[in-house]
Amino acid sequence: MVIGYLVSLAVFIPASGWLGDRFGSRRILMTSIVVFTVASAMCGAAQNLGELVGFRILQGLGGGLMVPVGMALLFRTFPPAERVRASSILIIPTAIAPALGPILGGAFVTELSWRWVFYVNLPIGIAAFIFGLTFLEGHNEQQSSRFDLRGFVLSAAGLGLVMYGVSEGPFDGWGKPLVASSIAIGAVLLVALIPVELRRDQPLIDMALFKDRLFRSSSLVLGLGTVPFMGVLFLCALFFQDGLGLSALQSGLNTFPEALGIMLGAQMTTRLMYPVLGPRRTMRTGLLILAGSLSLMSLIGAGTSMWWMRTLLFVAGYGMGHVFTSAQAAGFATISLPDTARASTLFNAIRQMSGAVGVALVSTVVATVGPVKVIAGRTVPHLTAYHAAFLVAATMAVVGAVGTITVSDSDAAHTMVRRGRLARRAPSAGLPEAIPAAGA
Repeated sequence: MVIGYLVSLAVFIPASGWLGDRFGSRRILMTSIVVFTVASAMCGAAQNLGELVGFRILQGLGGGLMVPVGMALLFRTFPPAERVRASSILIIPTAIAPALGPILGGAFVTELSWRWVFYVNLPIGIAAFIFGLTFLEGHNEQQSSRFDLRGFVLSAAGLGLVMYGVSEGPFDGWGKPLVASSIAIGAVLLVALIPVELRRDQPLIDMALFKDRLFRSSSLVLGLGTVPFMGVLFLCALFFQDGLGLSALQSGLNTFPEALGIMLGAQMTTRLMYPVLGPRRTMRTGLLILAGSLSLMSLIGAGTSMWWMRTLLFVAGYGMGHVFTSAQAAGFATISLPDTARASTLFNAIRQMSGAVGVALVSTVVATVGPVKVIAGRTVPHLTAYHAAFLVAATMAVVGAVGTITVSDSDAAHTMVRRGRLARRAPSAGLPEAIPAAGA
């Protein structure tokens, strides 16, 4: 059920940019909300596992289109100087949703039914659809380029197979023929995709965008940072429930501080760090903060106060808030408006795959060390397995910090504007005119 959704995301994300350009970002965004909401209702009403898996794949179609198209619409609306602030606002639902998920999920499963994990999406989806119809304006970015069928087949099959293998490997075993062959074939297809797309005038996956130094380096750093962060969010659920014996609801409540940290980190980035330090040092600082907090998590034991873990999760979120906001603002700083949708497709594909790799990485470490041990004939949690996974995740955060050397602050100089200065410059810079021109 989980892997079906992840694979579906990987399959449909590549088509999001073309669909947004061809039919209009507003129309595709609204359609994706409807598909996701209807599929959620169908998941909640599923009568067997087969139906649930099928409906989850349909839900992944909506999710795979929603985020890239929505991000493209946002960055087309705001000029580069305002994108840091826009990113700090965008990060709020990005931070709140994953943090509320375990809390609501734990409460629903414990007190009501697993079906409410899906039904809760209905009022949110309906509200989002009504809000979009009322306030979201369409614009004229529609293009008539032919659909790149070859690029879609290669990217969808390649990303889907790699996502399946990476997601299934930690639990089914990396040596299993299906897992190993999925990753190998998927990797070959993705490599074959590169020359195919570079030869096309209007590729579905615009590999030429990686020639843009700032987009390439920002995407790289975001991917390296997402691996440990998303991996640890998954690891914490295992650590709290299987390692420390907490309930699903308690696990969600203890994880929630990371969302508060992300929001605070995003605001600090917008108001102070990004305009003064630039994206390179801001992301490096955030990743080193993340690495330090993850390292300290390896010291948490069964008798440790949970306030230490909550504090460390808050600090980890604070550091990652610097990374998310800076990477989004800098990554699109030198991307032209016509290329925004395809850049968003690449950006989100990298983030999605990095999250899956992060989960696979920490899961593999836990499974390799062994999540349980036998003492005096009793099977008890083996906390060393979780501690090792925290340290591996911290190492990956350090690798991401090293990767920031590829980010050029000079390329993003026009986005390094303080809020006060932006407000004073707005009339002369023509910002009110820039928004309709970009198609808000």
